[in-house]
Amino acid sequence: MVHRGLAGYVLVFVGGLVISVLPSSSGVAALPWLSDLRSATSGRMLAMAIVVIGLGLASSAWLQLVRVSGDRRLEEGDRLALVRRASACWVVPLLLAPPMFSRDGWSYGAQGVMTHLGLSPYVWAPNILDGEIVEAVDPMWRSTLTPYGPVPLIWGSAAAGVTVDPWLLAVAHRLLSLVGLVLLAWAVPRLARWSGVDAARSSALVLASPLMVAHGVAGLHNDVLMVAVGAVALVVAVEHGWVPGAVLVGVAAAVKLPAGLFGIGVVLLSLPLVATHAQRTWRTAAVALVAVGTLAGIGAVSGLGVGWVHALGVPGEVLTPMSVSTQLGRLVELMTGLDAVATVRGLGSALLLAIAVGVALRARTGCPRAAVRATAGVALAAVVLSPVVHHWYLLWCLPLLAVCHLPRRGERVLLHVSWLGGLVAPLDSSLAGADGIIALAVALVAGTALVQSLAHRRHEAQAEVRVEPSRAPQAAR
Repeated sequence: MVHRGLAGYVLVFVGGLVISVLPSSSGVAALPWLSDLRSATSGRMLAMAIVVIGLGLASSAWLQLVRVSGDRRLEEGDRLALVRRASACWVVPLLLAPPMFSRDGWSYGAQGVMTHLGLSPYVWAPNILDGEIVEAVDPMWRSTLTPYGPVPLIWGSAAAGVTVDPWLLAVAHRLLSLVGLVLLAWAVPRLARWSGVDAARSSALVLASPLMVAHGVAGLHNDVLMVAVGAVALVVAVEHGWVPGAVLVGVAAAVKLPAGLFGIGVVLLSLPLVATHAQRTWRTAAVALVAVGTLAGIGAVSGLGVGWVHALGVPGEVLTPMSVSTQLGRLVELMTGLDAVATVRGLGSALLLAIAVGVALRARTGCPRAAVRATAGVALAAVVLSPVVHHWYLLWCLPLLAVCHLPRRGERVLLHVSWLGGLVAPLDSSLAGADGIIALAVALVAGTALVQSLAHRRHEAQAEVRVEPSRAPQAAR
């Protein structure tokens, strides 16, 4: 199982060298055999097949890991150790990989260099640079400001002080994802025990998830660190008080602003069982004040300030198919001829704000289990109602949903979304115009998904058959 997943991600790395966007002047891209494969459609199709097969192997290994990690006949400590060992092994082949399934990692490298040169990415866009550092940056983002908080920029600046090689800078940013995984490995078992959920199985659903590994590690998105610090903030709020919890919410927001939603969890966790509306309001205001103060303080100390405010609309320039509000707006536009996308997106954001306020004022307080569940609901609403949704945005709610008591159908949905989210990772925007490769990738992903779904159902049915005989004598008695 562990070796199968390792082999799968080795294949993902090998194929990724061909299908991933690389700087044109990169020494790796210029290797004779690699450049030949990258320049030929047949070579790219072969590499795409290798990547999907690798993801398929890794996904099947993960599904088995989830089943084993939930086997209560084994000690929880042993199962948790297995999950952590598998997670560590599976990310190793991807440590030196280029940014995969997204070109955002190249943007992170360019922004780090700009910060190191004293050119704030909140004022200047990557197109102010030239050379290898911007060759692989998505043209869509070369002339835009960054909407991210100061934490990844500070890290990128430190890395740029060591090297300006874009590949090495991407690897440096991947280390932030690994820090996030370590923090989640610490926080998830604690959150799970609050809810009375198996800590090993919850950890397997999060740490080794194909969604996490493919998008969080291979894609090196900042969302992993953001949600990890947010999860730690909830634990710290219970064990050390709401003030340090709120500070960590501010740190998480300094990675990406949506982390501010974790502040609702800090509020609910830190209030007594019976809290009045006045207590809720004052605590919410206090948590927000501390979190915003921390965020602003990090910007002030780093010299970057809060310029990210002016760039918050940048992600909205893309109409993503996974955004419910965007697609509803386009439907209204198609039916009426009116430009409704911005309006419907605004309504979605307003609804999210109303949900967040409602949860803060009405959800149960003083109960860790209820607080985590409420925070998970808000995080899920943020994904569903966001004007822009990418696959890796699902990471916002994955760790929280994984530690909640879910109905059987909910568990199945979470499981399938997690492995399908990783399996479809190769279908990213860099394939635009490559119709043959897209068709091949869709066919391979669909075939792999069907086979794995049937295999998983068979294993689940076999597990139920094994469990029933052990229940029969108890029922007879």
